[in-house]
Formats: sequence, C-alpha cells, structure tokens
Amino acid sequence: METVNKPALQVLDNGGGVTHACWSCGDMRAAHFCDSCGKLQPAVPTDYFSFFGLPRKLNVDTAALEREFYKLSRKLHPDLYARGASKEQEWSLEKSSQLNDAYRTLRDPIARTEYLLKLEGVHLEEQSKAATDKARQTGQEKKQVIPPELLEEVFELNMQLEEARMKKKMGEPDADLLREVENTRNDLQAKHDALMDELRGYWGEWDALPDNADEAQRKPARDKMVGLLNRRSYIRNLVRDVNEVLEN
Repeated sequence: METVNKPALQVLDNGGGVTHACWSCGDMRAAHFCDSCGKLQPAVPTDYFSFFGLPRKLNVDTAALEREFYKLSRKLHPDLYARGASKEQEWSLEKSSQLNDAYRTLRDPIARTEYLLKLEGVHLEEQSKAATDKARQTGQEKKQVIPPELLEEVFELNMQLEEARMKKKMGEPDADLLREVENTRNDLQAKHDALMDELRGYWGEWDALPDNADEAQRKPARDKMVGLLNRRSYIRNLVRDVNEVLEN
C-alpha cells in the first residue's frame, strides 16, 4: 500500500500562536523531530535560544548546552539522511548549520550577550579590528566611544605610544618608556578582565525580568550591558594597540 505524505499544516494553539504539524503524519511536532513518527522536520528561521528550546536568558548552563549540542549533532548528521528524501537531506544540512551557529554563539558569554542585544534591536558601537582596518584603508574616521573614566589615561597612553613609535623608528628605543607602556597595558588588561564579573551582574538583572516585561522594564539592564560591552571593546583595542608597539 502506497504511503501518502501529508502536507505540513498550520493550526492555532491554545495561546493563539501558530503551531506546525508534521509534514509526514500530520500530528503536532516538536521543533526538530515529530513526537509521533520521529521524522525530521523542516528547517525554519528561528533565533538561537529557541533552537535549543531555551528562554532568552543570559545565565546558560553551558555543560547542558554542550550535551544537547552533541546529542543533536548525532541526530541531525547529514549521513543519517543520505538515503532519505532529498528534502530531508536538505533539512539536515540546514539544521546542522543552524545548530553549529547557535552553539558557537551561546556557549561564548560575550557573543551570547551581543546576540541577545541584537535580538533586542540594539547595535553596538563598532570597535572591532575589522572596523579599524577598514578606517585605515579608506581614510574614514572610525566611530570611537571613549569611556569617560578613561579619558585622561587614554590621552596619556596615546602620547606614550606616539613617542615610543617615533623612538623605535629612529632606532633609539627608550627602555624606561616601554616599561611604562607595558605597565599601562597590564593595568588596562586587568580592567578588561574585571568587566566580566560586572557583566554577570547585569545578566542577573536581565534574567530576573518577567517574560512579559515591557520596554521600560527591559531598558535599564539592557543599557548597562551595552555600555559595558562598548567599554570592554574600547579597552581591548587599546591593549591591542599597545601590544603592536611592544612587539614591533
């Protein structure tokens, strides 16, 4: 007897949202596999938290996340669908790609925070090395966000770096000056590392918000994380600039 695959259905769940039915048996399905027939389900656009069935919270059990990653990796591996329908092969490839991207982002504390902020519609100030290189190539001024508490220190550091570059170029490196620059670098690195503890505190504020929190409730914790990440990026770039002078 020939089996006829049923088309995917959309029905309203009790909460008024749209839920998909299994393309193969028509029963309600889970995100990746049908609970009834076990068939792989179509890949659909989704955020990384939802892919792993997680709420949009920042304190993540990374050990559990890793276990789920390897479990799904085995079940979604394209080799398992090599003899299946072409659409199942395609879905396994798409879902495997989604899985890798989601895991890579959520396991990293900074990437996870930046991703959640992106979902919130927040675009962080560009402080990346790529942006720095692009600015140098095009001659355009890169947008800088200098933390107010670092203004004086940054001014002094830039003077030191310029002097150190000039003396090296002239073949007259100043050992005392380079020692001062190295001490400044170490101080900045300590500031950079300490920000991680501060960020975890903001995670707690965010995670404590109710699921139905409105914009006014979300904004304080969100703004704190944005400010910290911009500050962290700026300090990281300063450390990179100092290392370039010390290493060349």
